[in-house]
Amino acid sequence: MESDMEERAILTDWAYDCYCEGALDALVENDIDALNDIGKVEKFVQVAIWCIQEDPSLRPTMRAVSQMLEGVLEIPFPPCPCPYPYHML
Repeated sequence: MESDMEERAILTDWAYDCYCEGALDALVENDIDALNDIGKVEKFVQVAIWCIQEDPSLRPTMRAVSQMLEGVLEIPFPPCPCPYPYHML
């Protein structure tokens, strides 16, 4: 169980780092369709990062998630999802 949590923490940090560094192509490396629509990938990653925030009060409602994905709501830059990113340890 602890190993699963460690892997998840590393995955979330890596995904956040890829997002911040503009390297989303690394997340979808072998998916040609995703690479051809990297704007959609960015939107999905932004919303996903908001949904996995450590502090539940920062997570969007399902209504807000739907509106963000539909383009009705602007997606603000998400904060780091982990309280202690691996590169700070």
